[in-house]
Amino acid sequence: MIRVLVVDDDPMTASIHRSYVERVPGFEVIGEVHTGGDALAHVRSLHPDLVLLDIYLPDMSGIEVLRELREHGSQVDVIAITAAKDVETLRAAIHGGIVHYLVKPFFFDALRERLESYAAHRTRLERLSEPEQADIDHVFALLRMHGRASLPKGISAPTLARVIEALRAAEGDATAVGVSERAGISRGTARRYLEYLAATGAVELSLRYGVTGRPEHLYRWAGTVGAAS
Repeated sequence: MIRVLVVDDDPMTASIHRSYVERVPGFEVIGEVHTGGDALAHVRSLHPDLVLLDIYLPDMSGIEVLRELREHGSQVDVIAITAAKDVETLRAAIHGGIVHYLVKPFFFDALRERLESYAAHRTRLERLSEPEQADIDHVFALLRMHGRASLPKGISAPTLARVIEALRAAEGDATAVGVSERAGISRGTARRYLEYLAATGAVELSLRYGVTGRPEHLYRWAGTVGAAS
């Protein structure tokens, strides 16, 4: 499970974000705080894997929290969740090593997409020992694969979501035929989407060899492994 600390100045908003996180398999919320000071204290005591960090906090900004964390050697991952859209805040957040920057207000699907890409990125990164350039490209591709506008021609967000859901339901290796049946799409469409996911590194591709004929392609959703570990 990926352990998450939710930080937001508004208790109601924090509660909503907590409920969103808890709806995503493989994630659990271990704390919910409303000030920068409490955020720093909870990171030190609870050691979360991920912090959902608001930028506008009553005692100090989220950027100051981020700087404090890095200055004291914390490597906790951070997703900035804020209404701030100015370039300076964005630049400071990037310099602080955030993995995503999500602008309020947003719906559940927007956060779910970021969390799933983060989980796949985390799983891929943990498995690397001496990465080649292609491995490194895949790691960064996982973080980029979350916006509808970023999808290539011929790949639609609703169908992609159905394919990902079918892969997650498989809880292990799946074939294009199995995915097509679960998602209610043609085998050719399933294969095209699976190849796209494999190219981004979000899906792991392996081959199963039989006695005769061509090897069977097996697909595994990278985030599923992380959720099970």
